[in-house]
Amino acid sequence: MAKRDYYEVLGISKGASASEIKKAYRKKAIEFHPDKNPDDKEAEAKFKEAAEAYEVLSDADKKARYDQFGHQAFENGGGGFGGGGMNMDDIFSQFGDIFGGGFGGGFSGFGGGGGQRRVKGSNLRIRVKLTLEEIANGIEKKIKVKRKIQAPGTTYKTCSTCNGSGQVTRIANTILGRMQTSAPCNVCGGAGQTIDKKPNDADSQGLKVAEETVSIKIPAGVVDGMQLKVSGKGNEAPGNGVSGDLIVLIEEEAHDKLQREGDNLHYDLYVSYPDAVLGTTKEIDTVTGKVRIKVEAGVQSGKILRLRGKGIPSINGYGKGDLLVHVNVWTPKTLNKQQKEFFESMRNDEHFDPKPESSDKSFFEKVKDMFS
Repeated sequence: MAKRDYYEVLGISKGASASEIKKAYRKKAIEFHPDKNPDDKEAEAKFKEAAEAYEVLSDADKKARYDQFGHQAFENGGGGFGGGGMNMDDIFSQFGDIFGGGFGGGFSGFGGGGGQRRVKGSNLRIRVKLTLEEIANGIEKKIKVKRKIQAPGTTYKTCSTCNGSGQVTRIANTILGRMQTSAPCNVCGGAGQTIDKKPNDADSQGLKVAEETVSIKIPAGVVDGMQLKVSGKGNEAPGNGVSGDLIVLIEEEAHDKLQREGDNLHYDLYVSYPDAVLGTTKEIDTVTGKVRIKVEAGVQSGKILRLRGKGIPSINGYGKGDLLVHVNVWTPKTLNKQQKEFFESMRNDEHFDPKPESSDKSFFEKVKDMFS
């Protein structure tokens, strides 16, 4: 099932301010809050949907990427909660303060949330530089990553404060009346366990840093600034927690001859005056290797040759872009005596008089064709 537009979820327009986004989310979150809608799966889904929308739209960087690429910007783990798989405790821990009062903690009587909370390790972020060729074809990169892992020999015991539940219960007055809410235990952080024994090289949580080679599958068509997620390859969590994720930021390296514009590529082809007059063949670079193209006799400077399907694959899977070859006729700046005499003799020859035809489009028409 396709995701709804985040602005539609919160009932706001694209031009909404940060305060309007926060206000809209608070309204939706209160409407579908688990304490107000016990055992209501539809309300739970809408509560999570609103939290996911707010998580993106409240972050300036994520909002900009969403406005440009839509939900595609966060597929393959590019950010966001990832939909229905999010943990309700994560929502409260990240956005709990938005409710005020008793809503700032966990929740009770909803989806088994009153039980032990599985602590998640922190995420790691790395940058991966890709060439246009790698982006066009997709690639699997093996990257060395330093991440925290549970140190061998570390043991844990049940937290005496929460008796292993990971939660402490409290009664609070909220805008919905007097409610019982729960929050992660401040001693064990919600894990339900504390350190029993640990080796000397472990930190206070029983973790140590180790280097690991991680394989990252990068699909064809990724865009500079896009983020991918490798689940479970961030820092490990203590006790029975789950590992964080590895967030991969894509950086596109500049190509010496090709320029990218969306899924299309541009190539400047310079031809000599004799080649332009007589016609020729030229070898040019593409992201899949070199190809030879034919330059017709009498080609005009500014002519655009379109090589269909020789661009970048669409990240959405909608085919490939094109390679647009821009022909530039190179006019010599210095001539010897014989060459000057030849062109002097041709100055008034009718064959050298400009006679543009209907097929010789203007600059603006060529630009229009590029985007058609």
